[in-house]
Amino acid sequence: MKPAAFDYIRAETVDEITSALHEHGGEARVIAGGQSLVAMLNMRLAKPAVLVDVMRVNALAAISVEANALVIPAGVRQAATMARPSLRDEVPLLAAALPWVGHLQTRSRGTICGSVAHADPSAEIPLCLVALEGEVRLRARRKTRRIPAETFFTGMMATDKGDNEWIEAVAFPKRRPGTGSAFAEVARRHGDFAIVACAAIARETNVRFAVGGVADRPIVRDFADAGDDALAAFAAELDARDDLHATAEYRRNLVRRLGRITIDEARRCRA
Repeated sequence: MKPAAFDYIRAETVDEITSALHEHGGEARVIAGGQSLVAMLNMRLAKPAVLVDVMRVNALAAISVEANALVIPAGVRQAATMARPSLRDEVPLLAAALPWVGHLQTRSRGTICGSVAHADPSAEIPLCLVALEGEVRLRARRKTRRIPAETFFTGMMATDKGDNEWIEAVAFPKRRPGTGSAFAEVARRHGDFAIVACAAIARETNVRFAVGGVADRPIVRDFADAGDDALAAFAAELDARDDLHATAEYRRNLVRRLGRITIDEARRCRA
């Protein structure tokens, strides 16, 4: 199939993006890498009247480092983030997860913010953002907002972003001394969306554990005691889904088994 007709705006500045979205509202969609959106356009699952291309905006092209966070703007591709030499020291969980995101070809085009905007419940990047207590930075014509990742994702491919807002950047908290992290997933083939993905942050007093691919968005829990009983109870409470890839019960069993491996690995990585 071919996409429905649309107008195309190649923005050169941040103001052009915000003005276009202010004018067209819900009829407009931002496009960056396009690895998810173009497929939706071709299948006519998305029919925007206007596409706003943000990849020529220089202000969105480079990662920056704040006091406690790595800030990744809308124009930064997944491959560029993965190739950052200091990423494993700055945000080791993201460094561990990125090789599982799609394939070399899709990472060379896809963006970090684009994956967050798409909000697929099986996607690795939103899962890491939630696990790390990161934030999503939204911009509109007259305001900006910073939303905790845990509340930004509201359901199956649904978010708290307004029609006239766009994701300007996402912020991943940098690794704190004395913490360890680990990531693992099970998929039918490497590069497919995860049947279950697990991320764990081990601290001195607790473990923060997040799962993707099970419910309609990433689910996170802080454990004072991340023992087998606590992990089993968490898995049992999940609103797991059945689909052609796996049953809900299979997903819960994976959370128990893969979660145990991931949490233990995060604890070993503490330093």
